[in-house]
Amino acid sequence: MSDTPGAMPAPPSKDGPQAADQAPGTRPPLTAIDVVAFLCELFAFATLALWGFTMWPFPWNIVAGIAAPVVAILAWALFVSPRAVLAVHPFVRAVVELLVYASATIAWWSMGNAWIGLVFGVVAVTAGVIVGRRRLT
Repeated sequence: MSDTPGAMPAPPSKDGPQAADQAPGTRPPLTAIDVVAFLCELFAFATLALWGFTMWPFPWNIVAGIAAPVVAILAWALFVSPRAVLAVHPFVRAVVELLVYASATIAWWSMGNAWIGLVFGVVAVTAGVIVGRRRLT
């Protein structure tokens, strides 16, 4: 019995320990899809920097090369990251994540490397869907 009247213990989870069942300061172990999703994020930011530095004329390439990844990183930190500043609906998180991935894909296409953009887009969106679905459960 519980010491607190009216308090019911939580039923055990069939999938193992969830975030609420874990000790403070711990988190579930990383999986391969978590690593792929993180690499996709880094690749998208690097792509936007490369696009900014290579596709604009001299004085503007510095601005675009710094501003494009900074804007993407800021949007990611505000809405998508695991410790996002703003708590938003999962649909908004997915839209922001998709916009970052789509901008990196379009950047590859505009640089004349459509196949790299297509492969990146498929891998990034697939990883995002898998990680996003896992967050919802």
